[in-house]
Amino acid sequence: MAITLEIVTPESRVFSDTVDTVVIPTVEGEIGVLPGHIPLVTKVNGGELRVTKGNSTQLLAVSGGFAQVASDKVSVLAEHACSEDKIDEKAVEEAMKRAEQQLLDAKDMDPNQFEHLQSLVRFSGIQLAVKRRQR
Repeated sequence: MAITLEIVTPESRVFSDTVDTVVIPTVEGEIGVLPGHIPLVTKVNGGELRVTKGNSTQLLAVSGGFAQVASDKVSVLAEHACSEDKIDEKAVEEAMKRAEQQLLDAKDMDPNQFEHLQSLVRFSGIQLAVKRRQR
């Protein structure tokens, strides 16, 4: 028996496949989902989402959102998400430095822009942690 997993962001469908297990970072801690899991809706925290299919494990960086488990289907609606193989470490480091500098230089910045920059810095950190985990 398998689980159908879909991970979507406002921009795109990041992942869609049948998998054996999925571990989701939530605000209450990590939850592991196996086939036959009880129905559940939870808030997704920024972190590493792990997908296992056969003998391979795939890592994805996720940031905020919600997850719904219903029967053998898991849907993750995330603010940001990307698979480990799509993370360009150098580009992420540069984007993170730019956002951090803009935060340091902020004087009368719009609160929404300030929050957006903080979100970019957090997601950049998550991406780097996911990318560097396998080393």
